[in-house]
Amino acid sequence: MRIQSLSLRDEDTLGQLWRLQHMAYRLEAKIIGFQDIPPLLDTMETLQNCGETFYGCVDDGDGELLGAVAVAEEEINTLTITRMMVHPDHFRKGIAASLMQYVFAEHPNLPRYIVSTGTRNQPAVNLYRRFGFEPVEAVQIAPGVELTTFHKNKL
Repeated sequence: MRIQSLSLRDEDTLGQLWRLQHMAYRLEAKIIGFQDIPPLLDTMETLQNCGETFYGCVDDGDGELLGAVAVAEEEINTLTITRMMVHPDHFRKGIAASLMQYVFAEHPNLPRYIVSTGTRNQPAVNLYRRFGFEPVEAVQIAPGVELTTFHKNKL
């Protein structure tokens, strides 16, 4: 396995990413009870033009995309982790943790990192807490559906 920057201009990469995103976020939608998660509404075109930077965990053998993370610098001195996804066949293999470590290595000198996830998405909440993220806000986005935003601040 290796982690690398992903080019969304490459049609094969884009297709693999779109399929991975839909597989992973369908499961999150089921966990949190909300089907209109923005990544599930992406087309290949909207994904390609989202303006985010993607890194992927790729199988060395067959080149399959096992997981991916996307980031965006939406505020000065702040990096937002906008998407995190792992292929369901590869859960609990450390892929999400490796992607998190890669993001921090690629963007080491920022004072703040932000990520949001469904409050009921316990695997994601556990991952972010493990990496030092603290909840700062919870917002109801639909009846019975809450989104928690986490910050990790460098001292």
